[in-house]
Amino acid sequence: MSHFNDFNNPQVAALPGHLKQFIVDQHYEHYTPIDHAVWRYVMRQNYSYLKDVAYYPYIPGLTKAGLTIERIPDLQEMNNALAKIGWGAVTVDGFIPPAAFMEYQAYRVLVIAADIRQLKHIEYTPAPDIIHESAGHAPIIADKDYHEYLSYFGSIGAKAMFSAQDFELYEAIRALSILKEMPDADEEEIKKADELVTYRQENMGEPSEMALLSRLHWWTVEYGLIGTLDQPKIYGAGLLSSIGESSSCMNPEVEKLWYTIDALKYSYDITKPQPQLFVTPTFQNLINVLEEFANTMSFRRGGAYGLTKAVESKNTCTAVYSSGLQVSGTITEFKVDKHDNPYFIKTTGPTILAVDNKLLKGHGKDHHKDGFSSPVGKLKNADLPLEDLSADQLKDLGIIVGVQAKLDFESGVTVNGTVKNILSSTEKIQLITFTNCTVTDKKGHILFDPSWGGYDMAVGEKIVSVFCGAADKEAFEEIVYKSKTETHHADYDWKTRELHKLYQQVRNCRLKQGDYGFLGNVWQKLQHDHHDDWLCALEILEMLEHEHIEPALTAEIRQFLGQKATDEPELKKLISDGFYLIAHPVEQNLVF
Repeated sequence: MSHFNDFNNPQVAALPGHLKQFIVDQHYEHYTPIDHAVWRYVMRQNYSYLKDVAYYPYIPGLTKAGLTIERIPDLQEMNNALAKIGWGAVTVDGFIPPAAFMEYQAYRVLVIAADIRQLKHIEYTPAPDIIHESAGHAPIIADKDYHEYLSYFGSIGAKAMFSAQDFELYEAIRALSILKEMPDADEEEIKKADELVTYRQENMGEPSEMALLSRLHWWTVEYGLIGTLDQPKIYGAGLLSSIGESSSCMNPEVEKLWYTIDALKYSYDITKPQPQLFVTPTFQNLINVLEEFANTMSFRRGGAYGLTKAVESKNTCTAVYSSGLQVSGTITEFKVDKHDNPYFIKTTGPTILAVDNKLLKGHGKDHHKDGFSSPVGKLKNADLPLEDLSADQLKDLGIIVGVQAKLDFESGVTVNGTVKNILSSTEKIQLITFTNCTVTDKKGHILFDPSWGGYDMAVGEKIVSVFCGAADKEAFEEIVYKSKTETHHADYDWKTRELHKLYQQVRNCRLKQGDYGFLGNVWQKLQHDHHDDWLCALEILEMLEHEHIEPALTAEIRQFLGQKATDEPELKKLISDGFYLIAHPVEQNLVF
């Protein structure tokens, strides 16, 4: 994307470069009159049903998010509205990697898939679409406790360790969702893609932190209920945007459980209705459960536990020393003493050193292009950890710039070389650089040889935190892996373009309350050339009935739709729900 549109929204403007790469233009002009009709149908259904089961006042929530029932939201309008509550919104191409999705949440930006589901998937789509993201997630954003939870979740999720398997599953799910939304997808290909998702879901091994967090996300943000077990209300976006499941989920067959840390034990399948749902008494409880889980995560535990997760992840991770020094790269090896405390760590490939998530000058990927290794721990002959020593205490140990020094660590690692530079900040020493330096372990094995160049020794008694991704993402140019599969965009044939015109004429007639007599012509054309359409016919019927005109035409269309509901069982609920909406219109003063 050559230009970056921040919609004059401070949250969007503040996004870092590695997140901006996922943003695509909304291309509002690509939405067809059928797309707008699909949006309107789903939103009217949502309102009609959700006003009784949704936790929050649905329509005021829509207004606060800059949405209307009549047409697909324009991103600028959404950003104008969301800015008032300290949020923003951007459009992306389908599923993006979980870590990036989490980070957007931490920046308080809603990620919205720019596409909208096809008419044939009006009840449920496996692909993320603008209905799910904006009608599901956006209206509740105005609730302060809830949006605090969402951004806090994002900041924790952005640090979660993910495994190589998580990544493969993400790719498989993305590919399947794209195929399913393709008008001309080959059934055999869909079947294969489906099997791959199932296979990968069943062979995930021990679930990673990201996999476990995504369960908490699923059972709250996507499928959460709030209130009491016997009379819960819906707040999860997956339920709010599925006109099928938002009603079926209240059936007693769907078990309702209190939301606690135990929700971690329940995996989920994105292609099937949920067998059980979790009810939280308050949004604060969501934060408490998340906090309980965060305390078990590598970024809070550090040590050998965190380093093991980093090695398994095979991705860029950051190890944080107790001095505040952050080492970001692919961690491939570490050594522990008999108390399981790490005393040596090693990365392979490009590595950066940072403090406070900002690159240390001169310690970027070019300087450490082949990896980095360093001891961890205390010196044998010092009472205090090395990072806490004053200039005088360093002098007493012979650690003086320009002088050769020998550092003996409790672990048996020895560093012997000429001190070139001592780097410190925030009253702690983070790095000592040596020239002509040899590093050996307690058995005398060479860990660093002078011929390899200068030696940068990280300083710190412990590894206090390990998290996924780089500390300074911009310096690492973290191209959070971007998928090569692009979502499909249709080319419309002549006949479909004709149908678009008919939908547009009906829309114009409704908005301008214009020449209703013209609807008879549209109906004739639909009958003649587009016999399988039902939604346009339903919109014509709605106007004729509300205006009490042309009773013969009204009866003819009603009969046609009734017959269609009988002949095509998959349309039965959609058409009868449409009839219900005509009889019980959404109050017009709420449809701005």
